[in-house]
Amino acid sequence: MAVAFAAAGSGGHVFPALAVAGELHRRGIPKEDLVFFGGDRMEATTVPEAGYPFVGVDIRGLRRSASIDNLSLPNKVRRARNVIASEARARGIRVVVVFGGYVAVPAALAASKLRLPLVVHEANAVPGLANKFIARRARNVFVSFEGARRAFRHAELIGSPLRSTIAAFDRDALRSRARRRYGMPEEGPVLGVIGGSLGASFLNDVAAILGHDHARSFGIVQTTGAIHHESIAADAASEPRWTTLGFEPDLQDLYAAADLVLCRGGAISVSEVQATRTPAVVVPLPAGGGYQRENAADLVATGGGIVVEQTTPEEIAEVVRSLLDDENALARMRASTPAVDHMAAAAVIADRIEELIDA
Repeated sequence: MAVAFAAAGSGGHVFPALAVAGELHRRGIPKEDLVFFGGDRMEATTVPEAGYPFVGVDIRGLRRSASIDNLSLPNKVRRARNVIASEARARGIRVVVVFGGYVAVPAALAASKLRLPLVVHEANAVPGLANKFIARRARNVFVSFEGARRAFRHAELIGSPLRSTIAAFDRDALRSRARRRYGMPEEGPVLGVIGGSLGASFLNDVAAILGHDHARSFGIVQTTGAIHHESIAADAASEPRWTTLGFEPDLQDLYAAADLVLCRGGAISVSEVQATRTPAVVVPLPAGGGYQRENAADLVATGGGIVVEQTTPEEIAEVVRSLLDDENALARMRASTPAVDHMAAAAVIADRIEELIDA
């Protein structure tokens, strides 16, 4: 009954994998039979902390620029494939599920070597090189956004598997407690600033401009990233209704407390604001951030958010102020219907895994 998950490099790969593993565990599969493969980045700590077995492999991604490092990549892929195949055989793996990152290719090759069914989930609207390479080997390809569905021949659009606390999100039930937790008043607008686990320096700059605006009529709850938190928290301490956190593991509280969020265009951030129907200002990464603009395309098309290109912090701050002053605009954004039901995505993949196990 064991299942292998390959997810590495970023929360956009790792958190959907954890969501599907959590769904399978709730259906009765022991955590020790839900085995994760990855490298030495966030997955190496996040997965064990969640209680799942983790097997690290020595692999990294292809450098897109010409680099001598790429010459050693085929050998590393073969070694990683052999490690994964050996572990999969020893643990009785029945299905391999790949969520992207540099571990995707060796995991898919291991599945092929052992003749195990392969399932792929692509989180971003613009598919990564690894998932594009292995998709033709997969029994099923699932995607989060319409843009990715068009990039594969036989992909099914299901949305992003979300952590259980987001999948069960109820703003009305959470809002009062969440606002008290962050020291926010019961009434009045609140801005949430979500910079991801590492934070985003540009979004921190926008929050600083807004936080020091003495005409501000709204509260701010800001995730700064752990490495930035000490200095930003000291700066925020002198201002009213400005709460900072290095990292927020309970983002459902932030979404419940906020009337508007300011975030990057990562797959998880966009999927969560869609699923919770939280109005959003999305600022894509300026360098190589085309995929983040595409991630947010459905959100913009359905009216749930707007994309603003990174220019200067002052200009983004003005966009945020204008929205927080317009309750009618925020109400229209909250009333938008997501293009896809992210809440059901984990169950869809879990259903398919169980079918493959029983086949």
